[in-house]
Amino acid sequence: MAAEQVLFNFVRPLDSVQVILKDAVLPDLQAETNGQGEILRRVTFSPAAQPSLTLTPAQGSWDWSQQGAMSLRLQNAMDWDLTLLVRIESLDGQQLSSRIAIPAGPAQTLLVPLQVTAPIAQGMRAAPPMPWRHNGQSVLVATEVSGQLDARQIKRVELSLEQPQTAQSLLLGRFGSQPEAPLSAVYAGLIDRYGQSTRRDWPGKITSDAQLKNEVVREQQQVQGWLKQRPVQDRFGGWQTSQPFEANGFFRTEQRDGQWYLVTPEGNPFFSLGVNAVTPHQSQTYVTGRESMFMQLPKPGEPLAAFYGESDSRSGNAANRGRGYAQGQWYDFYAANRARSYGEADLSAWRSSALQRLQAWGFNTLGGWSEGVFSGQDRIPYTISLSIQGDFATIDSGNAWWGGVPDPFDPRFAMAVERAVAITARDHREDPWLLGFFADNEVAWAAPGNEPQARYALAYATLRLTTDVPAKRVFLKQLRDKYRNHEGLSRAWGIELKAWELMEDPGFQAPLPSAEFPAIEKDLQRFLRTYADTYFKTIADSLEWHAPNHLLLGGRFAVSTPEAVAACAQYCDVLSFNLYTREPEHGYDFAALKALNKPVMISEFHFGSRDRGPFWGGVVEVYKEEERGLAYAQFLEKAARHPLIVGAHWFQYLDQPASGRLLDGENGHLGLVAITDRPWQGFVEQVRKANLQLPNWLKAPLAAPMPGHSAAQ
Repeated sequence: MAAEQVLFNFVRPLDSVQVILKDAVLPDLQAETNGQGEILRRVTFSPAAQPSLTLTPAQGSWDWSQQGAMSLRLQNAMDWDLTLLVRIESLDGQQLSSRIAIPAGPAQTLLVPLQVTAPIAQGMRAAPPMPWRHNGQSVLVATEVSGQLDARQIKRVELSLEQPQTAQSLLLGRFGSQPEAPLSAVYAGLIDRYGQSTRRDWPGKITSDAQLKNEVVREQQQVQGWLKQRPVQDRFGGWQTSQPFEANGFFRTEQRDGQWYLVTPEGNPFFSLGVNAVTPHQSQTYVTGRESMFMQLPKPGEPLAAFYGESDSRSGNAANRGRGYAQGQWYDFYAANRARSYGEADLSAWRSSALQRLQAWGFNTLGGWSEGVFSGQDRIPYTISLSIQGDFATIDSGNAWWGGVPDPFDPRFAMAVERAVAITARDHREDPWLLGFFADNEVAWAAPGNEPQARYALAYATLRLTTDVPAKRVFLKQLRDKYRNHEGLSRAWGIELKAWELMEDPGFQAPLPSAEFPAIEKDLQRFLRTYADTYFKTIADSLEWHAPNHLLLGGRFAVSTPEAVAACAQYCDVLSFNLYTREPEHGYDFAALKALNKPVMISEFHFGSRDRGPFWGGVVEVYKEEERGLAYAQFLEKAARHPLIVGAHWFQYLDQPASGRLLDGENGHLGLVAITDRPWQGFVEQVRKANLQLPNWLKAPLAAPMPGHSAAQ
């Protein structure tokens, strides 16, 4: 590492730097020796809103224009990780800020780059773990820094904690700056020849081809043993009971004694235990421009070079905002590892192995985004996600993660729906193994947050558009039909509208709802309901024509409004939600869902961690691998015991590449299976145990497992 410029030492403080404490204590002349023999000084942050320690120059400012990073020698003095907030501010009020996890353990050098940086700029959602050994030192580099700064005039550096519940201590030493922030080194040599992280070891990490092949043999024996212990079910996975339902040859829904059920084509109750993205085709990662990130990529002409390809994932979606390395050559480590394990990356062999695994682990459904070749196999029920694409108008609600909200009033939307449904249903309309169709995925019905601007974001965004947009014309017609003239609308909304034509102009800003003018909110709600009704009815009508025997499984809501959910309940057979919470009822108001009286499917949920390879812990993160299975079991039990819930689908089958997937750079440890095609053994054992407990959690008495085998086995 380049030479550090020391400005201050907490052990031997000088008057050149002023230390300002807020809800924190730095005892005078009290230093201590840590376990490595290093002398540091303790600062204790008190339980408060934001206790802080601020360093300022005694005179003037610091000129760090020739420096690359702020440096601080520190040690977490607690037995648990702390999250430290660092703010670096210049005289003009600009500041850089970073949020850094400080793990419990020995002292290290914290480096905060004096520039904006983020792992997404390196093509991945989350950065590799810190600290790491660099040039013989334990270094913790802040890999996410935001803001702006005039590095010529630094006036203060603030260290703070957010709302600690108890006193928390750090040990501090040298403070200063250094010429370079080793950001390129952070990402260099990060991925080994198997697609695994080089920064950590874990049980089962693959180190040789022979180990891969041996693990294949061991797992196959285990899977075959588990398959022999499967409980008694009908051929679709339904539970055979003394009180069967009517069979009509296809999956359907029925409510009995206040409990909703899916019913198999043979007339038995079915709780959909699914897995999303059961496919071998989502594990590619870009290498163009990032070649130094990979330790050992195959050379042209070598057998494993067959798993290179080309793509372009650039888009205007929020999911790709700020992303680097989103096009060019990619490599598929998962396919390469299958070739190492089995001699070739054969799709039919993969399909057979994946289905045997899922059934051995107690799953009975292929969730969204799963491999199309599974359909028609007569092996396991499956779902299809309708992808509605076309040149129809869209509206940005401010949450366009996957793009704008389709304008259902645009005639081109109905044409796109008809085309998508007709093509998709053509080969599936008579297939009894098809559980149903999802109506697209995570449409942005609202913006994030609870304030009215977010709740009614789609309506406000519509009114800001031009009348070329069909949705705006519909909204204006609703208002004209209700109020007849602009004076009536002005009185109802508490505004001065001198002519209807002024609302037609782009940029029109409607007022926020208020108790004084309740008509505002009622009008916004009415439009949103009309919008959602038109959207879901268009899809439902098309599906009724092309695939009348199959279920419409809802819109896989991530962000929603009551109007969108109510419309979905009216036109779909099932409501589906992607719920990333510790328990199902933490993700939505189930009292409101009870009033709609429709079955509910949890179309996505997961629990990830950062201690097994990929660097992102997912949307719902647990502290370590061993907690994933416990969280899964708790979630599934809560879902199975709820009278509305008829299924829960895990996201996803495979871990995402540690260096980021093609679609958006996500790199989470979310899977049942690693990039090496090796299941996470402890996790799948816990998942299987929970899945086989399902009959004990469901309301109706279901069949017992086969003789000699307990449900928890």
